[in-house]
Amino acid sequence: MLKKWLHKMLPAKSGRPSVRKQIIPFREHRISAEMLSFAAEKVVSRLHEAGFQAYVVGGAVRDLLLGVEPKDFDVATDATPEQVRKIFRRSRIIGRRFQIVHVMVGPETIEVTTFRGGDKAVQNAQGRIMKDNTYGSIEEDAMRRDFTCNALYYDPIRQEILDFHHGVQDVAAGRLVMIGEPAARYQEDPVRILRAVRLSGKLGFDVEERTAAPIAEYAGRLKHEPVARLFDEILKLLFSGHARKCLQQINTLCLPDDIHPLLTALKSAAKSENRIISLALKNTDERLRADKSVSVGFVLAAVLWPQLNRYWQQYREAGYKPAAAINEAVNTLKDTIEQGWGVPQRFSATMREIWQLQPQFEHTRGARPHRLLAQARFRAAYDFLVLRGQTGDADQQLIQWWTDFQHADESVRTEMTAASRPEKNAASSDKPKRRRRRRKKSPSGENAAA
Repeated sequence: MLKKWLHKMLPAKSGRPSVRKQIIPFREHRISAEMLSFAAEKVVSRLHEAGFQAYVVGGAVRDLLLGVEPKDFDVATDATPEQVRKIFRRSRIIGRRFQIVHVMVGPETIEVTTFRGGDKAVQNAQGRIMKDNTYGSIEEDAMRRDFTCNALYYDPIRQEILDFHHGVQDVAAGRLVMIGEPAARYQEDPVRILRAVRLSGKLGFDVEERTAAPIAEYAGRLKHEPVARLFDEILKLLFSGHARKCLQQINTLCLPDDIHPLLTALKSAAKSENRIISLALKNTDERLRADKSVSVGFVLAAVLWPQLNRYWQQYREAGYKPAAAINEAVNTLKDTIEQGWGVPQRFSATMREIWQLQPQFEHTRGARPHRLLAQARFRAAYDFLVLRGQTGDADQQLIQWWTDFQHADESVRTEMTAASRPEKNAASSDKPKRRRRRRKKSPSGENAAA
């Protein structure tokens, strides 16, 4: 009993600041309940009706303050995952380190988390949190969140924002500020470094000096994180809609080169020989902002192309034909991409198909162009050829031929593939062809001449 009392009364060893709740009314933040999705409002209302606290929390509140439409909504509550599961029939509990509930409302999925407790998480020898299924109050939950801009709780019933760490002020000032002692927080979870990169790049925020200072020292710990988790965070960075600004932050915050091969490739995007990377990210940013679809496999194919292209040219110089050379280059990268880099097979398969079709574009006669056009990945491979052309890596006349070919009707395509054939020698064309005479066989099966 005495230990519990002392734990509450004494300051935390991590040096985190004390929590002081600030209630911000509607007249100051101007966020109305109508700005939420139907699913988010329904989940919060149902939890309130069941007697629990419930708030829209995190990035959605931050984005609404910035005048940006949130992509998704998360809800925080004092109900346990089991209690949430009983309230919502279409729901499931997921997670190992910390259990959360996915609640499905129509086509939308709302992530519902229980307020996290205090400093009771299970950590390994390096200080990384391994298990965190401890629950607590909203004040403790606010202390456990990473950045002040993500520790904002919106109550759509009262239309109030609960702010425990001056997050609203930091959002208004364009600052990214870590809650608590930054070094300790990066030690608990090194992936927060990549989140700092992504959020500062995406939001255009300046990383507060105290928050940025330990990053260079602790970034090396990312190498010990599961590769699948690192890959997911890198994907979020690539498809944030502001990937090029995130690249600038990678260099500004001095992340080392050897954390993950994809990050290494991204850091080299500024080099002239790797221009295809920056062009692909520029196109991806523009498509995402226009609410157009993007292909993960295509973007990754562009990011890793400089490395694959070097292998391709090496095999060609060694005497391999273009198609065989690129197959060898792909095989050289395949095992490390799928195993050591955490790239799921569904993405690496798309990458391989785009790469392997590149030499096929060199064939513009006969039946080959027609077969290539019928390939399922033709359009992605063609777009990749165009991207290569923008860097001077592919012939512009060849690209124009394929542009015309795919938009032509069948008769014109036939003419184009015939016109691409080299003209026969006039002298040889005048000579009649000699027909080979077949030898007659005797009834016994032997040659008649014999």
